[in-house]
Formats: sequence, structure tokens, C-alpha cells
Amino acid sequence: MLRVGLTGGIGSGKSTVSAQLAALGAVVVDADVVAREVVGPGTPGLAAIVERFGADVLGPDGTLDRPGLGRVVFGDPEALRDLEAITHPAIWARTAERVAAARPDAVVVHDMPLLVEKSMGSQYHLVVVVGSTEETRLRRLVDLRGMTEDDARARMAAQADDEARRAAADVWLDNEGTTDSLRASVLRLWHERLEPFELNVRHGIRSRLSHPTLAAPDPTWPAQAARLLGRVRQAVGPAAVTLHHIGSTAVPGLVAKDVVDLQVGVRALDDADAPAFVDAMAAAGFVRLPGEWHDNAKDGRTWPKRFLGSCDPGRVAHVHVREAGSPGWEWALVFRDWLRADGDERVAYAEMKTELAGRVATTGSYAEAKEPWFEAADVRARAWAEENGWRAPDSDVPPAG
Repeated sequence: MLRVGLTGGIGSGKSTVSAQLAALGAVVVDADVVAREVVGPGTPGLAAIVERFGADVLGPDGTLDRPGLGRVVFGDPEALRDLEAITHPAIWARTAERVAAARPDAVVVHDMPLLVEKSMGSQYHLVVVVGSTEETRLRRLVDLRGMTEDDARARMAAQADDEARRAAADVWLDNEGTTDSLRASVLRLWHERLEPFELNVRHGIRSRLSHPTLAAPDPTWPAQAARLLGRVRQAVGPAAVTLHHIGSTAVPGLVAKDVVDLQVGVRALDDADAPAFVDAMAAAGFVRLPGEWHDNAKDGRTWPKRFLGSCDPGRVAHVHVREAGSPGWEWALVFRDWLRADGDERVAYAEMKTELAGRVATTGSYAEAKEPWFEAADVRARAWAEENGWRAPDSDVPPAG
């Protein structure tokens, strides 16, 4: 099962995307529909609301007067907390029922307007945001929904801004054009990413690059890594004692293979071998690769680790699980921070990588060919760490409490 979070600001066109995904075969769980269901006539939720706020929140037909209730709780934090204490557990329980009822091979789309505001991105394999400019959304709300301009602006101002939405988005569906253009984007997303992603998760297939092609530095790599680390944290909880973005994509301005490398620190590798850890990571879209994995130490030894890969065909990612504080764990962080700090070494590394990528045929041979450079760089990196009093940094994403 693939879990997709779908969101977008009011007037963005999210409903169009949701409807098309449903037509393509997705199981859509609409948060607004669920919120209405749990306070419908005869429900425990409606009874609890009447008990707390009185019968005046009911309409003449006995249904909930939602605008009237909104006026009661607006500007009253205590009343709002009481309302949420009644509705939220019922909403999440009904949502969980809907998701659990879906087929094992389903793409489940949670249409959630407040996904960004509630920081829910780590609960999904993928977050899709439908985006359009404030001016476009304002025009739609006024022209198509009949809102006043002041009301429309107030509704938009109460939601997350585009910066926050972009930080949360694995996929940004631009909706500045026609409805047909948006639907074409949804169709491509379905066939090129969602369907194969679901298949990969269900069968434990990782995505990978076939050739060591280097990409120009992408300023969104850190945000992509943060989202992936959040999903690891959500999956394994306190078993991950540290979470870091490592490798070339963690160094601003450095050319790199378009692969996001993550380091998960555990107390002991036995923790990463536990079935609960392996299964949770697989369910989150990170498949464990079989066999013995290690890094080559610079003194002839090897540093053991566990290695996992992302199932997302649109984001190749490698997860290196090492014991927190071990030599391999520490070296990955020293190397990253050294390159971040030393521009000359960053240029030298980029030149070496570019030369190798132009003459080797596979990612495996590319990694092997870099080893001599790493042997020499190890001395310089450790000297830098000693001179600067380097200490292991805190996790890039806070581990679970």
C-alpha cells in the first residue's frame, strides 16, 4: 500500500487533482468529508458537541450548524480545544478505518487541507502539493466561488504560505494553467511515480541509478533529506538515536549523483537487524539489502553497517545504518563537515568526481574508483577535525522522544 498526502491552499485546484486520482483508481480519503461524517445526525460526536456547546449549535433540521459553531469557538482557545478534543479522535479513528479497508496494492490518497499546518508529512510515503500563486487563487475564489475579496484573503492568510508548502512537497503540481494541463500532470504523476512506487513498496524493490551521472548542485537536496529523515523517525521511533543527511548532496555547491544519502545511528547493529525495525522501514518505503555491508576503514579494517534503499522511483536515496559513535558513523560526519568548511577541498573533490563519472560505466565501479582519493583525503579531513575541535553535530532531524 502506498500512502500519499495531498494538500494545497484554498483555491489551488486540489479538488480537481483528488477527483482525477480517484478516477485513476486511488482510494481517496477526504479529510473534510470524514470531519462531517463524525458529527452527522445520531453520532456520538454530535451528541458530545451539543452537550458541551448547547443545542443552539444545531440547525432547524437537527444537523450541526457548522458556521454557527465556528462563530462560537472563533477567538476562544478553550472552546476550540474542547471542540478538537471531541472531533479529532473520531476523525483519526474513521480515517484509520478507511485506510485499513483499502486493498494491499492500493494507492491511498489522504486529501488533507491542513497537512502542512499540522506537520503531517512524515506519515506518508509521498506528499503532493497543488500550487498556484496567491493572485490566481484569489481570482478563483472571487470569480468561481463568489467570495468577497476580503473573505478570500482572510481564508488564505489563515493557511500555510507557499514557502512552507514547498518545504513539505515531494511533488509540486503547478496549477497556473488550464484544467487540462493540470490533469495531464496528474496522469504523468500516476503512471511515472505513484503506480511504480506502490509496486516497489509491495515487492521490496529499491530505486537506483544505472549510471554515475553527476547533477548540478540542487538547493532542495537538504529539504528532500529532511523529509526522508522524518519518515525514518516516524517508522522506527527511538531505535534511531541519530539522523543525519550525509554524502555529497549534503554539501552545498557540490556536484553529485542525484542520490540522497542518509545516516541512521543506532545503539547497536542488532537493533537494525530486529524484524520490527526491518519491517517498519520496509513499510515506510526503505528496503533492506541482503548480504554483508561495510565501509572500508583507512587502516585496512572494515566498518560494518546495514544498507537500505528507497523504493521511490522519483527519489533515489540510500540509508546507511551505523552504530552511533562508531568510527564509520563519525567519519561520514567528519567528511561532510570538512567539505562544507573547505572550499579548496570541495573543488578538488568535484574535479575528481567529474573525471571519474566521465570514464566509468557503473555506479559500483565509480564508488570503487574513488577509494584512493578517500585514502589520501582521510588524513587531511582528520587533521582539519583535530585543528578545529570538531565534535559530532546534533541530528539534522530530532529523533523521536
